[in-house]
This record gives sequence, C-alpha cells and structure tokens, in this order.
Amino acid sequence: MTLVNYIDAAQQYYDDLVIKATDDELFAGGYLRGHFDLAVGYAEVEQLTISIEQLNETVEQSLVKAYRNGELNEEDKALVVRLWEEVKALA
Repeated sequence: MTLVNYIDAAQQYYDDLVIKATDDELFAGGYLRGHFDLAVGYAEVEQLTISIEQLNETVEQSLVKAYRNGELNEEDKALVVRLWEEVKALA
C-alpha cells in the first residue's frame, strides 16, 4: 500500500466513524484524527518523503506526548489506543 492510499483509507475510516460510532468513539476518533492530520500536514508542508511507518511513528510520538501532558482520561485514552490500532491495521 502506498502512503497516499493509506492516508485516504485512514480518512475514510474517520469519516465512517460519524455514521457508526458512539459519542465517546466520535470524540476519540476526532482527537486521533487531529494528531494524524497534523502529522500528514507537517510532512506535506516540509515536503518530506516519508513512509507509512514514519507517519505512524510521528503520530505515536504526538499521542505519547499528549498522554504525558494529561490531555485524556484513562477511558478516552483506551478508546484512542483502540482506534489507532484499527487505523494502523489499514496499512
């Protein structure tokens, strides 16, 4: 799978959450999408050539920093982690 296809699949995954997700999953999906989109946007602005693995690593670093800053309670963090595993499985 190419990086572009992965990004497209992830964006579709986030869009599909609107239809099927609970309110808590919508929150977690939106939160995760923000981190994902930020990593994609940074790579585009900086004109970086990155792999899916590098993109995922950037997202994970961002999430870990957010967790350390106490941005999420444990329940929300668990949902974000679960959804992130589902997004990574799209690759």
